[in-house]
Amino acid sequence: MSESRLGPFLQRNWIGSLDNYTDAAIVMVGLPFDGTCSYRPGSRFAPERLRPSSWGLEDYSPVYDRHLDDVKFYDAGELEFPLGNTVKSLDLIEQNARIIFNDDKKFLGIGGEHLVTLPALKACKEKYNDLAVIHFDAHTDLREDYLGEKLSHASVMRRIGEIVGFENIKQIGIRSGLKEEFELMKKYNTLAKNFSDIDILKNKKIFLTIDVDVLDPSVLPGTGTPEPDGLLYRELAQWIHYLKDFDIAGADVVELAPDYDNSGVSTAVVSKIIRDVLMIL
Repeated sequence: MSESRLGPFLQRNWIGSLDNYTDAAIVMVGLPFDGTCSYRPGSRFAPERLRPSSWGLEDYSPVYDRHLDDVKFYDAGELEFPLGNTVKSLDLIEQNARIIFNDDKKFLGIGGEHLVTLPALKACKEKYNDLAVIHFDAHTDLREDYLGEKLSHASVMRRIGEIVGFENIKQIGIRSGLKEEFELMKKYNTLAKNFSDIDILKNKKIFLTIDVDVLDPSVLPGTGTPEPDGLLYRELAQWIHYLKDFDIAGADVVELAPDYDNSGVSTAVVSKIIRDVLMIL
């Protein structure tokens, strides 16, 4: 049998991905790391589950009136991390994100736990000095440390605030944290409840980070630290749509733990969140 008659073969990259890095405006990178998970591990399995799930979507979004083919993104696959070594894993993310930003492309990380945002943010800050962060989450993530560890998904926004300045952070959906974390949020007015609350960041480059536990567990049970009284999918989708007029340089979607939802619905929901994010990058 000649090679030309082989196939067709199943796709294992994201629906709509370009075949090469060079032509892409956005580069998607899987970040299968959950080494500091404080409750239910398993978010490292999210990137590999999301790719086949993406093929359950249409590549056309009626909300944005765009096809994924119009987005010009490249699915680079998943980084391989040295298990048990947080610092080296974070360094790998930072090195790869730096390459993407220096090539004048946008970075889209697919986690993995929320700590993976930190190294990508560092690389983005090197490229764009006037950088702000828009953060969707159930949790403040503003602890100084977690059980003495400063590099933790529970303290990722504290570390990010030390880099970009807490006045350059807006947080949406927060409903869980320590008293001192909420006091820090009040001090810097980081909590956004209305669209207009984030307009102050329109003149800045934005790094967008979405922890999917911002959604209510009735919508998305497949996450490591579910927290009741969250957003519904439509509410999150409306926030993302509002961000289409912001200057977003990089983004990530984190904390899906697919094995806690055997129905596959959580994975399907996150696939659509990622499609929405692609549409606004």
